Amino acid sequence: MNDIALSGAVAGPAPSNTGLHRFAVFLVFAVLLLIAAGALVKSKEAGLSVPDWPLSFGSVNPPNWYRMEGVRFEHGHRLIAGTVGLLTLILALWLQRRERRPGVRKLGWWAVGAVVAQGVLGGLTVLFGLPPLISISHAALAQAFLCLVVTIAVTTSRGWLSGAGEDRVPAAVGKLRVAAIVATAMIFLQILLGALVRHYGAGMAIPDFPLSFGRVIPRHFDFKVGLQYAHRVMALLVGLKVLSLSARVVARYRAEPALLIPAALMALLVVVQILLGASIVWTARAVVPNSLHVATGASLLATSLVLALQSARLARSAAQRGGAR
Repeated sequence: MNDIALSGAVAGPAPSNTGLHRFAVFLVFAVLLLIAAGALVKSKEAGLSVPDWPLSFGSVNPPNWYRMEGVRFEHGHRLIAGTVGLLTLILALWLQRRERRPGVRKLGWWAVGAVVAQGVLGGLTVLFGLPPLISISHAALAQAFLCLVVTIAVTTSRGWLSGAGEDRVPAAVGKLRVAAIVATAMIFLQILLGALVRHYGAGMAIPDFPLSFGRVIPRHFDFKVGLQYAHRVMALLVGLKVLSLSARVVARYRAEPALLIPAALMALLVVVQILLGASIVWTARAVVPNSLHVATGASLLATSLVLALQSARLARSAAQRGGAR
């Protein structure tokens, strides 16, 4: 993380480019929409509604596709994916033209490679009949791709380029950086556990919540119960980690918007995410909470990454100030 545009390889601060940054932020929201659309496809079990790939029923855009529910979700997901792919290529080319930092320019090409690989994995899930391993890999790569685009958006922002807050944040922010990185890793792991639960059909393996078969620890375990219970335990750990991290930021860094805003948003998102997870059980996997749960998890990951990146920037600056004394 310290090497990704935290230190410029060019003399002087990189010039800001508001248009480029706003485009990157727009792409972040487009990726979140794509993840939500993919979650909706899974919630509706519509992944094989279009049985061929890369075309849809032998066509780029089959007629009246929007009139058939399953096809509407699956082909709509493909259209959003194609749009995101095109936007990612535009962002990468824009970075090559206007960005002075080699590390950030490379991130653009990494994002292009990730979105192409994501498209191929999505196609393979269809061609091979939705095997769990490929589907889970598809879900994991979607989150990694989101992280790449979020990093580009953060590192092209005016606050990042101008060094906002770097002259006043104490050296202790280095500990916050570590905590934020750990939180981000935990959230990513929890999303992977969630993908395992979804794609191995373990969403209702434990039919009650907050207890498990009326107990804190189930009397019996099988593969699906173990997956669901591990997901619940990890949710508790992630919730405690995020809330404690947010409380630390509010207590010590409330004057720094680059830290306070993502920390406050993380606290809100993790509460919403836990409630959505509970509602999935209470509604026997209703489509809306099931899909929103995936989208909110991705939003939480993105927000945690923003906090990790910003705290890393400020920690590096604090370390440089200390070394210069």
